[in-house]
Amino acid sequence: MESDDSHRGTRMATSGPQWACEADDIRRGMRLASALNRLGIDDAEEIRRIFSELTGREVDDTFSLLPPFYTAGGRRIRVGHKVFINQCCTIYDMGGVEIGDRVMIGPNVSIITAGHALEPALRRKYIEARPIVIRNDVWIATGATILGGVTVGEHSVVGAGAVVTKDVAPNTFVAGVPARVIRMLEPDGGHGERCASPDPSTD
Repeated sequence: MESDDSHRGTRMATSGPQWACEADDIRRGMRLASALNRLGIDDAEEIRRIFSELTGREVDDTFSLLPPFYTAGGRRIRVGHKVFINQCCTIYDMGGVEIGDRVMIGPNVSIITAGHALEPALRRKYIEARPIVIRNDVWIATGATILGGVTVGEHSVVGAGAVVTKDVAPNTFVAGVPARVIRMLEPDGGHGERCASPDPSTD
């Protein structure tokens, strides 16, 4: 995955033919998510089938998702191999979301590429979106939020409840609101040392 464009934003007016097409795609994505959310833990094959239809690209047998799952659109989500998405995750992908190999996403995580202008006069007139890139071997712990324009570097960990507004360097553990670096990680060491969602208060 390329990161050169990871901060490039787009602005779309909430009226006109382009928005009409976008709104149709959002409705399509939400309908497919609703169908996916009627499935259970034993319906892994059908979950993969619907998720593949949602994104427009077939996921392989290593992809795992536990419903419910929420999205707006879905066509701009890209996932690698051995990706795991836990329950109650939300991905709003208008700006594009790339998820690398062996990424683990905990429950109640929000990956949100789009937002509104700060200026009150423009807030309802435009949607502003920036892409999110999550590199290989990242763990995003429960309740974390990743905002548009962010790249999360490989082997990194985003702590429980963190709000990530800036890029995360490779091999780092970030936590807090807004997220900050807690410590550097050893990518090839410390296997099995922790089992719970990382909490900066324990360090």
